[in-house]
Amino acid sequence: MKSASRSMALLFVVPATYYLIYWLPVSFVPLGEETWLARAVFLICAVAVGWFVWAKLASAHQGVISSILLGAILLGGLGFAVGFFGPIIFTPEANQGPLLGIFFTGPLGFVVGGIAGFFYRVIYAGKHQRKKAKGNDI
Repeated sequence: MKSASRSMALLFVVPATYYLIYWLPVSFVPLGEETWLARAVFLICAVAVGWFVWAKLASAHQGVISSILLGAILLGGLGFAVGFFGPIIFTPEANQGPLLGIFFTGPLGFVVGGIAGFFYRVIYAGKHQRKKAKGNDI
């Protein structure tokens, strides 16, 4: 779970960081001909944030609360992205399509992810404790 959750977190963190860092300065300051330099700097920043998240998730304690939050954030982010960008891609003429992600799929994914994270942790912890108990008895 730890490696899979770290990989899924990177799939959201690195692109989100890149586009946030890219669009905020570019929208306020025109870059002119030097866009390649700006994109390289933004990519380096996004990779640095991704490395930081990867390292922090490796050392994070995997308790019930952290599993609930991680599941909620990952599935909530996925639900939001699918509900927000899906209507933009598939029906660009529908101007209220992105509201699906904001009001429905994002919050629903957050709740379902929290529940799934809880059940994952309870089941995983139960299996891990049973394995420990078997190892101590022998």
